[in-house]
Amino acid sequence: MSVPDPGWGPLRKRDNEPIFAEPWQAQAMAIANLLIGSGTISHLRWAEILGEEVRLANPAGSADDTSTYYAAVLASIERILDAGGHVSFEELARRRDEWRRAHLHTPHGQPVSLAAADLWEL
Repeated sequence: MSVPDPGWGPLRKRDNEPIFAEPWQAQAMAIANLLIGSGTISHLRWAEILGEEVRLANPAGSADDTSTYYAAVLASIERILDAGGHVSFEELARRRDEWRRAHLHTPHGQPVSLAAADLWEL
């Protein structure tokens, strides 16, 4: 028995570049798809918010490339989660800082852990 093909096929490349330059970009798109698929946000609202974030990024001097696009995807997800009361901007900022501190204090080659992040001072 085989699994039905969903019709997506392999990831397509443009100009010999992968669609996702980094794993977090694929993860961000997967989260966006989950938000839409779960009904947390409609396709139309997602397109509206993502478009606003892309427009905000470009006048700020950001290049119009995939890194700008995926940064806009991430900013859109954060807006949706904050607006829905799921995760506040403050909580996201706190968690980002915890990960940054943990990353800076983790020896090279070791897994990053938040377990002792509150013990580190910068």
